[in-house]
Amino acid sequence: MKPLQFVRSLAFNTQMYIAMAVIGIGYLPYAAIHPQGARKACKAYCRWVIWTASWMVGLKSEVRGPVPTDQVMVAAKHQSFLDIILIFNAVPRGKFIMKRELMYAPILGFYAYRIGCVFVNRGKRGKAIGKMVRDVKSGSAKPGQLCIYPQGTRIAPGVAAPYKIGTHVLYDQLEQPCVPVACNVGVFWEKRGVMRHPGTAIVEFLDPIRPGLSRTDFMKRLEDAIEQRSNALNEEAGFKRIEA
Repeated sequence: MKPLQFVRSLAFNTQMYIAMAVIGIGYLPYAAIHPQGARKACKAYCRWVIWTASWMVGLKSEVRGPVPTDQVMVAAKHQSFLDIILIFNAVPRGKFIMKRELMYAPILGFYAYRIGCVFVNRGKRGKAIGKMVRDVKSGSAKPGQLCIYPQGTRIAPGVAAPYKIGTHVLYDQLEQPCVPVACNVGVFWEKRGVMRHPGTAIVEFLDPIRPGLSRTDFMKRLEDAIEQRSNALNEEAGFKRIEA
């Protein structure tokens, strides 16, 4: 561990959470009156994190591929908090499938609710999937780019984890294109811990998957697209996978 980089990372992490409180409180009246206020607050916070990461810890960011602007489902690789920041900042009206516990998080829960995120109980898989579908189709989830993490949680680079069937249920019910997203952010921003490493974190929007595919075909195509491209981005960032 490099002591100076650790100190810089600690300072960056500290100010990042202070900024969340400051921006959240500052935009609170606007966000309470209109959801657009909540969205602007979230965008401002994303830009702040991206900017401060670039000079405080030397972590720059890049978004590749055609960013979707119409109503689609976005299925993304999830490696750290940074991929959430980059995806939300890139798309015009993003909202996420989130675990229900986050609804009660100070500031974060309020803003997530106001921008139209869908909260689910991950401990009750069948009910969670049903609730996702009902919320989206009923209009509880507002139009825009609905973002879901097919593996259900953060997965470190080089670690294999299954893709969950709830992604296909939403894809099938919504009858919308699905845009896969690959990333390498976990190489620089670890799943747990303080360290933030210098480099270029990338999220890449891939070719959309058209509606109407069977479960088997959709899940294979989605996983192949995300995993192959994420592995390539990891290697581009200098990550070396250790074979078992």
